[in-house]
Amino acid sequence: MDRAARDEICRLSATELASRIRNSEVSPLEAVDAVLDRTAELDPALHAYCTPVPDQARARARRIGERLAHGEEVGPLAGVPIGVKDLIATRGIRTTSGSPAYEDFVPDEDDIVVERVLGAGAVVLGKTNATEFGYSAVGHNPVFPATRNPWNTALTPGGSSAGSAAAVASGLGPVSLGSDGGGSVRVPAAHCGLVGFKAAMGRVPVWPGCRDERYPGVSGWESLEHIGPLTRTVADAALMMSVLAGPDPRDRHSIPCGDVDWNGAPDGAGVQGLRVAYSADLGYLAVDPEVRRVVDAAVGVLEKDLGCRVEAVDPGWDDPAEAFAALIAAETDLTGMRRLVDEHGDRMTPHLVAMMRRRWTAEEFTDANIVRKAVVNRTARLMSTYDLLVTPTAAVPPFAVGIQGPGRIDGREVADTAWTGFTFPANLTGQPAVSVPAGWTRDGLPVGLHIVGRHLADAQVLRAAAAFERAAPWAHRWPAGC
Repeated sequence: MDRAARDEICRLSATELASRIRNSEVSPLEAVDAVLDRTAELDPALHAYCTPVPDQARARARRIGERLAHGEEVGPLAGVPIGVKDLIATRGIRTTSGSPAYEDFVPDEDDIVVERVLGAGAVVLGKTNATEFGYSAVGHNPVFPATRNPWNTALTPGGSSAGSAAAVASGLGPVSLGSDGGGSVRVPAAHCGLVGFKAAMGRVPVWPGCRDERYPGVSGWESLEHIGPLTRTVADAALMMSVLAGPDPRDRHSIPCGDVDWNGAPDGAGVQGLRVAYSADLGYLAVDPEVRRVVDAAVGVLEKDLGCRVEAVDPGWDDPAEAFAALIAAETDLTGMRRLVDEHGDRMTPHLVAMMRRRWTAEEFTDANIVRKAVVNRTARLMSTYDLLVTPTAAVPPFAVGIQGPGRIDGREVADTAWTGFTFPANLTGQPAVSVPAGWTRDGLPVGLHIVGRHLADAQVLRAAAAFERAAPWAHRWPAGC
């Protein structure tokens, strides 16, 4: 296959690629070979994949091709190459969680979402790089080289689903699975010019991740964690959700999804007249002026081009960042994690080690739950008036690789994590939320628009995202060299 044909396949959306495979225009093996060839060329500079499995991927592609040739129904993702975040369990494929403590760990079972994408005919290309146990919104960990942003390889792609975002943004697979406990799908989507969707809590079952008591670090974040897709288009996000969503008895938080027509949701209908609350800073966050400029313009598209009724709001809660950190600790196996820190702490991420060694009190944990209730209640009151809450996704554009955050935003000294403050409230409440490309800075870096819906209003979030996508298209834009 020549380079032009290869790159044409690699730039197809998952929806289009699946259609061409069904129509015998592209074989599953051709699709996988094209992506693996492109990965061999680009990934040495990006480090999107930490554990690639090319031989396994080719063998599966051949089997799927044979089944299609015999007229078998394989599934809606038949032959589509996909990356899986290194925090999501894959039977027989190393899953390190970005930690020295699990450097050689190979799970004995798949996560439910992996079962489902395999059942739908997808081909797993390998594991995508992530921060250690997902405790950072950047792209480096102590085990593998840092993942870099395809738009500028000196910069972070965001995280913790860093490799999943970098892979899709550079055409190393049309879709990837990420996980999102505080923005870890949506933040890297914003920094890489992608769609990152976090469905309402329970729409996508999570197991054994967050639940498996055998593995400290892997077993945390139970009431916060979501798994969702990173894609180039809203239609691809909806396609992935049609496969991922639905209850499973192994996840006690999972809920039915019969109220959502996932593939019909991105038709963009019904957006005119929606009541949209816009908060540029949630009342307390420092925001980079370029981010504010780009998102203000995107909100103007919602109002002027799409007919939404937009009002500026202050949601009315104080910064819940300290409470969020305490909730993470409260849902962590502190005993087990402290044991891992005693054994591997000299190689683990310093801020993670500090968090595990901190002597938390019961009052800090119960106070955090009260703060969470306040955010949930005030959000519910806000959303009784509005259909959507819109903000920036990240407070800053991509910044240098190797640090946790810029530390200074718009002239203000801030905590290293303050730039992620727009996303984690939707994890506290469990509301559906998506990041879509709002536009680009003057330096050509992506900026994300964060759209949050009412409780269980997943379809409306996708409709709004699709309507904005049509009004301000982005999927034709690719990083230089990709």
